[in-house]
Amino acid sequence: MPISDCEVRDPRIRRTRHLLQGALRELMQTKTFDEVSVQDITEVATVNRATFYDHYTDKYALLDAMVGGGFHMLLHERAVTFDGSCPSAAGAVILATCDYLTQMETGDEVCQRQSAFQPLVDAAIVRAIGRVLTGGFPTEAAVGRDLPKITNGMIVAAASWAIYGAVREWFMSERRVPAEEMVQSVLGLVVPLLTASEARVAVHA
Repeated sequence: MPISDCEVRDPRIRRTRHLLQGALRELMQTKTFDEVSVQDITEVATVNRATFYDHYTDKYALLDAMVGGGFHMLLHERAVTFDGSCPSAAGAVILATCDYLTQMETGDEVCQRQSAFQPLVDAAIVRAIGRVLTGGFPTEAAVGRDLPKITNGMIVAAASWAIYGAVREWFMSERRVPAEEMVQSVLGLVVPLLTASEARVAVHA
């Protein structure tokens, strides 16, 4: 899977999505997300509405792609992956989340007037973290009828929200400890979640 939808192979699709995401980013420097319409986006991107809907279902899907794509680009630049062989490798994902939130604070990604749409950004980053973690899980293991059905999807969702929730709490703190120091604390919370699938199989065995 491409690291973001701006990294698709077809250069025409990639160009159009870059234009649309760039248009949304530009508009959000002067308008709130609620004030931005699809028509505004297409005018700035110099594409028609039909082209917009060929790529995104609505402006919320575009926002998700813009935020998630930025996060995946940061991971790609650092060659960060998660293959599941060592849960502590999630530390690189946690640190990247810290840095991405810091970048957003400086205005590199979104305008600081956009506090009203913060829940949308939160959800987009959580989904991006989830996509990275999903790559490290094997196919679903069978479980007996006497054990609760805990799917890999549930584990990834729990770990993704745990990572983002902990990092955001750190980010909002008035006295932040160094990010590298905080990562170790978050790993203590997340590693048991990421190893839940292995524990499930062991119990069943």
